[in-house]
Amino acid sequence: MPEIERPAPAYQQVVTHLREQIDSGALAPGDPLPSATELARDWGVSRPTAQRAINTLAAEKLIETRPGQVARVKGSPKPLHRSGMDRAVATRKTGKIYGDTGEYARIVAAELTEAPADVAEVLGIEPGAQAIRRLRITFSRDDKPLSASTSWYDGALAERAPLLLVPERIVKGSWGYLEEVTGQRAVVGRDAIDVRLATEADALALGLTLPAAVKEASTILRTGDQVVIEYGVSVSGPGRVSVYDYEL
Repeated sequence: MPEIERPAPAYQQVVTHLREQIDSGALAPGDPLPSATELARDWGVSRPTAQRAINTLAAEKLIETRPGQVARVKGSPKPLHRSGMDRAVATRKTGKIYGDTGEYARIVAAELTEAPADVAEVLGIEPGAQAIRRLRITFSRDDKPLSASTSWYDGALAERAPLLLVPERIVKGSWGYLEEVTGQRAVVGRDAIDVRLATEADALALGLTLPAAVKEASTILRTGDQVVIEYGVSVSGPGRVSVYDYEL
C-alpha cells in the first residue's frame, strides 16, 4: 500500500508514482487511471489533493481527461530520451539498467582500442593508450532503434573485468558490473546534452533519413574520490522527449 512521505507535497508524490508507472509501461496507453476517489482512499489524502495529481498529469499531457469519463493514459506518447541519470537510477532500484521499460540493447562492438584524445582526457589516461569501447543500439519494446551509445573504460580494467570485452548485454549495466568486480562505487554523475546534425553512421544505426537532427548526451560517472568509472556518449533521433524531475 503506498504511503505519503515528507517533505515532498502529497499530490506530487502521487504524481511521481503514477508517472513512473506510465514511463515503465505498467500503465499503457489507453489504460484507465484510478479515479480521484480511489487515489484519495489508497493514498490517504483528500479528494482535492488526488484531483490535483490527476490535473497535473493531464497538464503534462500524460493522460486524457473528459467530463464524466475516467481519465486514461494518453495514446501514442513520444518515447522518452533516457539520460545516464535515468539508467543509473534504474540500476540502483531494480538491478537492471533498463528497468521495466521494455527496452533492450544489442551490443554491436566490445573491444580494446586506442583512446581518442577527448576520451583519454576524461578517463585520465594518455592519448593513444588502450581503452575499452562498448557500442550498443537500444531498441523499444516494438523493436525500433532508439539510440546508439558508446561507453568507454580504462583499458587497464580488461583483465579484472573481462565481460566488458564480450559483445553481450550485462544485465546490471557495465558500471554496475564494474562496481562488483572492482569495489569502486559510482556516486556522482554528470550529463551534458547537445543537438547536432546526424552523420551517416547515426542514420545507419537509427534508421534516419538525412538530413536529420540528433540529440547527443554524454555521461560521466565518478566515484566519491573523482575516479571515472564510465564515460559514455549516446545519440538519439528526433521525436524523443527529455524529462527531468527535480526538487527546489
